[in-house]
Amino acid sequence: MYGIFKRAMDLAVALVLLICVSPIIILAALALAVANNGAIFFIQSRPGWRGRIFKIVKFKTMNDKKDVHGILLPDDKRMTKVGELVRKLSLDELPQLINVVKGEMSIVGPRPLLVDYLGLYNVDQARRHEVRPGITGWAQVNGRNAISWKKRLELDVWYVDHQSFWLDIKIMWMTVLKVIKREGVSAEGMKTMPRFTGDN
Repeated sequence: MYGIFKRAMDLAVALVLLICVSPIIILAALALAVANNGAIFFIQSRPGWRGRIFKIVKFKTMNDKKDVHGILLPDDKRMTKVGELVRKLSLDELPQLINVVKGEMSIVGPRPLLVDYLGLYNVDQARRHEVRPGITGWAQVNGRNAISWKKRLELDVWYVDHQSFWLDIKIMWMTVLKVIKREGVSAEGMKTMPRFTGDN
C-alpha cells in the first residue's frame, strides 16, 4: 500500500526539485563541460527494482585518462577539481531526478550499485532489490561511503523491512544535514568507495 503513495510522492518531489534546482544543474553542467572537455553526464547500467537493469544518469566527476596500457587510472588520479567539489556537495546525484520521474528510482531507497555485484550478494543482501533504488538512503545517512560494505548492505536491507513515510522524511532531512556537513563522501584514504568483492 505504501508503495503506491511513495511513487506519487517521488514524482511530486522530483518534479518540484527539478524546477527549484535547475539553475544549479545548469551551472554544474557548464563547469563540468569545461573540466571534462565537453563531457557532462556519466551514464551507466545499474540494477534496480527486482534486479531490472536501467541507465542511471549522474554528473561526470572524473575524466577518462588512461595509463600507457590503455587502462583507466585510479579514481584519485581521474577526479577533476570541479568534479571533487560537485561530489562533495552531492550535486552529482541531481540528474537522477530524471530516473525518479521515469519510475526507475525513488527519492529514498538503497543506492543502485554495479551490475557486476549482482552475483556477489548473499541471499539476505540481495533483498535490497525488493524496493526501487534511491538517490539517498538509510546507509547514506549512516556513514555513506565511509562505512564497510557489510554494514552498508545490512542498512539497505533494514530499510527494506522498515520503510515508511516518516522514515523517508527522516532520511531526506538527515541527507540535507549530511550534505551541509559534507560527511562520509568517501572511504578513508580514497576518493570513492572501494569495489565490493562479496567477502563478508
